[in-house]
Amino acid sequence: MTSATPEPSVAADPFGTARLREATLRSWQDSPTRLTEDTNVERDLRVGAYRDRLFVELAQNAADAAMAGGAPGRVRVSLVDSELRFANTGAPLDARGVASLASLRASGKTGEAVGRFGVGFAAVRTVSDEPRVVSTSGGVVFSAERTRRAAGIDGEVPVLRLPWPVPADVPDGFDTEVRLPLRDDVDGPSLLDELARDVADLLLALPWLGEFDVDGRVWTRTTDGDVVEIRGPQTETRWLTYRGDVVWAIPVGADGSPKPLEEDVLHAPTPTDDGLSLPARLLASVPVEPSRRRALPGPELAKALEDAAKEYVGLVRLLPPEHRFALVPVPGFPKSTVDAKLREEVLAGLSAEPWLSTQDGKEVAGRQAKVLDVDVPGLSELLVDLIPGLLEGSAPAQVLKAVAAQVIGIEEVLETLTGVTRDPGWWRDVYAALAIAVESHALAAERLDGLPVPLSDGRTLPGARGCLLVEGSAELLELLSDVDIPGLRLVHPAASHPLLERLGAKHADARELLNADQLRDAVERSVEDVRSGLDGTTLAGAVLRLIADCGDDAPGWVGALALPGTDTWRRADELVLPASPLLDIFDEEVFEEDGAMDVLDEDFAEDWPQSTLQAAGVLDSFALVVDDEPHEPDHDLPDEETWWDSLPEPPSTLVAIRDLDLVADDAWPAALRLLAARPETWHALRAPHGHAAWWIAQYAVLEGAAPNEWRLPDADLAGLFDEVPDVGLSEELLKVAGVRTDLSLSTVEEANDLLGRLADPERTVSPGLATRAYDAVVESGFEPRAPRAVRAADGSVVDDALVLDVPWAAGALEPAEYVVAPEEPERLAELLDLPLASTEPAEVTSEGEYAPWAELPALKLVADQLGIRLPEGGVLVHDPLTVRIQDTEHDVQWWSDGRLHAADTSEGLARAFAWATGRWPDRHLITALLDDPSPRTLLA
Repeated sequence: MTSATPEPSVAADPFGTARLREATLRSWQDSPTRLTEDTNVERDLRVGAYRDRLFVELAQNAADAAMAGGAPGRVRVSLVDSELRFANTGAPLDARGVASLASLRASGKTGEAVGRFGVGFAAVRTVSDEPRVVSTSGGVVFSAERTRRAAGIDGEVPVLRLPWPVPADVPDGFDTEVRLPLRDDVDGPSLLDELARDVADLLLALPWLGEFDVDGRVWTRTTDGDVVEIRGPQTETRWLTYRGDVVWAIPVGADGSPKPLEEDVLHAPTPTDDGLSLPARLLASVPVEPSRRRALPGPELAKALEDAAKEYVGLVRLLPPEHRFALVPVPGFPKSTVDAKLREEVLAGLSAEPWLSTQDGKEVAGRQAKVLDVDVPGLSELLVDLIPGLLEGSAPAQVLKAVAAQVIGIEEVLETLTGVTRDPGWWRDVYAALAIAVESHALAAERLDGLPVPLSDGRTLPGARGCLLVEGSAELLELLSDVDIPGLRLVHPAASHPLLERLGAKHADARELLNADQLRDAVERSVEDVRSGLDGTTLAGAVLRLIADCGDDAPGWVGALALPGTDTWRRADELVLPASPLLDIFDEEVFEEDGAMDVLDEDFAEDWPQSTLQAAGVLDSFALVVDDEPHEPDHDLPDEETWWDSLPEPPSTLVAIRDLDLVADDAWPAALRLLAARPETWHALRAPHGHAAWWIAQYAVLEGAAPNEWRLPDADLAGLFDEVPDVGLSEELLKVAGVRTDLSLSTVEEANDLLGRLADPERTVSPGLATRAYDAVVESGFEPRAPRAVRAADGSVVDDALVLDVPWAAGALEPAEYVVAPEEPERLAELLDLPLASTEPAEVTSEGEYAPWAELPALKLVADQLGIRLPEGGVLVHDPLTVRIQDTEHDVQWWSDGRLHAADTSEGLARAFAWATGRWPDRHLITALLDDPSPRTLLA
């Protein structure tokens, strides 16, 4: 080997690279085998230990730099002209770091650092022969070619032994950048895609990194308590973490529920090749081989894994009790020797440490827990004082076997229940819990043959077979109890549950009979049957008896039951009681032959309680239509589709009133009083966006007109609407019925009506009310017809006008020539089919002199008094200011045609200045201050 001539310096050498190169070259000269050793070491690192760890090692260096800098780090990876660039924030490169980079055997890492300029930098040699590091403190480059020249040899050389200084041109916002000109055989875009797949795991493993940008694709790491969130371009991942001497982490959903891992590797803290099968990820500083690819076997590793496993229960306790079972390792072959040891220790810890919640509010270890052998949600809560140590919730027995939990069979539970005295409601809860397990096939019904059942006579007997499920009035139960039937076993009504029927019990209660499909079919064809000549009395009596026994609570379909009317049999819901006030409210034609309604036979009505008849559908007052899940207008309400289309959104619950369209025109005051007298109909009448109020407002009749065509006496609507006559109704009821208090519109017809009233020259409407009315039409969102005429700003009715959308146009127009629209003038112009004032051709015809705002002393004084900053530019001052519009010249105070014009008056200058400064509401104050700038003007 011959000594090479040093190359001339091309940059400052803040890190003493010349000294490092001289020392290395001397060592090669003094010991020729040293060069061979270095070459072999670098080759081993390049093709062996670090062959696929490029970004892991660079990310570790970035994390250490961020930690040294004391702030979360940012990383940006990009590909520039076949050069891979890895920029990061944090502590810049220093002399010790450069010395570490140039040493294949020594690392400059200290303290908690995981990769700061360590041996792992050799990973850059897998893609580049001339790596370079630039930092705010300086830069260095390594080069195979320059190393050969310096060493005076050909062939393979250790590239990372000789650093040279280079200029440091670090990208803005970053402190260090590693630049790797890629060899021809390296696919740069594939490298970036490979990094993109691993970024989320790197951000979790390296807490000092907060942002990772891969060629424009950005990932961020944020922490909220124990949850770490990694947000990427397309996905977000959340990790619940427990931090002790190690970090345990598990992915969780947005609701905090765990998403157990199926397979993973040991992270120390970056990925190793040691596979793990635990549900959670372990990040721990365990001893690793120099390559950092595998844990280093030995007592130190065994102790580290044992200590890490002890902290696993800490992660488990962070989860709600119902989710903790997900962290129990599932059975299977270990993925590695590390996995085998760790699984063993974790299961031992879960067996010995408390983490399982019991029904009595305690936490127990696995070996202290008891769990049912089948998943029966809700059953454990009921057995809390019968089986000590029983876990709460649906604890998975098969999973908990791994932590030595005691599994209890359902047969053992039944033995425990035998002879137990509890109230009937408790037994029903037990049946409800068991029924879920039976229906889901988690529990075979045959295993419940000995299930105890409480009877009405106070006994509790094993087994449901032969029992009768009877629910209803005490009289019905007593009647059935008096029947002499051998083996009669009446289940206590409070304990009745469908599970008992599945286990052999039989139904014999009024409600079950009333809800039988066969009975429903008979009721629904009962009118047809009677009209065919069959006797309907028996069926009517039976159904009414069942309704009475059910507390007059009946399904809606019983309204089809045939009952006798005055002339013929009708559906129950087409009949009214003989004394019903509806007889005086409904139109007489309603009760004519083949009319919509009939009156229930008086003799028949006397045989039954009024409440039972009403439960069957017979009307005494207005009836409700109730639908808890309305999806479409299919309830036979008058004009229902029109009302439905007017709603801002479909109702979550529909409560409406039937038969409003049957009311006589002259009976509406009485009808409204009747509606208000019943809480249920009063509630329906006042429902927000309800059908009843909507329909009544438009179609009811008060003194010859609909309620929404009248106004209350104190409503500020005089001129547009006439005051409602005295019809004997309270003001509150008039409001609910739709008598107007304001200009709100619920239908397009109302909007058309309002525009028609505005266009009626016989009406005297104030300008302010007209303006508010036009705003109401715009705000309604409807598309009314364009009216034949409009109400101008002076209150007059005109056939043609402009819609005022700019304030300066008002000075050149007569009030009878425009319509005022403070809100959305463009929308109003479209609805009225009128042009906007701003579109009317206009021309400033007088000469003006340009004056910058800053050169108008009086305005400068006003601006100072009001704290207004003078705007840029100025104004054209005219004396006078004339504008031609509609072939007529007008003297105006101010104008805007892309430039501001003002008459040489206080009013003109004030308006132009208020507009230019965005202080239009202050125009009158500015006018007054221009006339009298004294403080009293401002205070007055």
